Amino acid sequence: MAVNYPMTEAGKKKLEEELQYLKEVRQKEVNDEVKYLRGFCDFSEDVAFAGALDQQSLVKERIQMIEQMLQNAEIIQPTAGKPAVVMLGSTVTFKEIPAGTKETYTIVGTIDADPLQQKISAESPIGKSLLGLKENDEAQVETPSGEMKIKILEVN
Repeated sequence: MAVNYPMTEAGKKKLEEELQYLKEVRQKEVNDEVKYLRGFCDFSEDVAFAGALDQQSLVKERIQMIEQMLQNAEIIQPTAGKPAVVMLGSTVTFKEIPAGTKETYTIVGTIDADPLQQKISAESPIGKSLLGLKENDEAQVETPSGEMKIKILEVN
């Protein structure tokens, strides 16, 4: 059974660019390094050669992973109007109780997650806790730094 990878069009484009770079530039660099080092090394003891082989393997694995992600991409489409509940693509404003600190995040797939840009993965502790909630709902959120109580102020 194939795993779907939810992402925005921008996230898909970013992966396509990375894949192109890996295939056209990085893979060639690593292969050339392996060929160069192979020319004058003792295979059983050469740390540089072993490192180059590791890099070659990592690049191949990343290429395969990205190809699988792109093949099974599920593009998050913006919804028309205001959604009734928090879902992938929703922008949610909530406040921590009792502190009153307000935070706003967009719920995205893991590909697009960037906490510095207020984009959190639906797989993150906060993201999981917000999915399915609606305005004025309260929830307990288990985070790495402890449990917090939140109230949903707005869902867009």
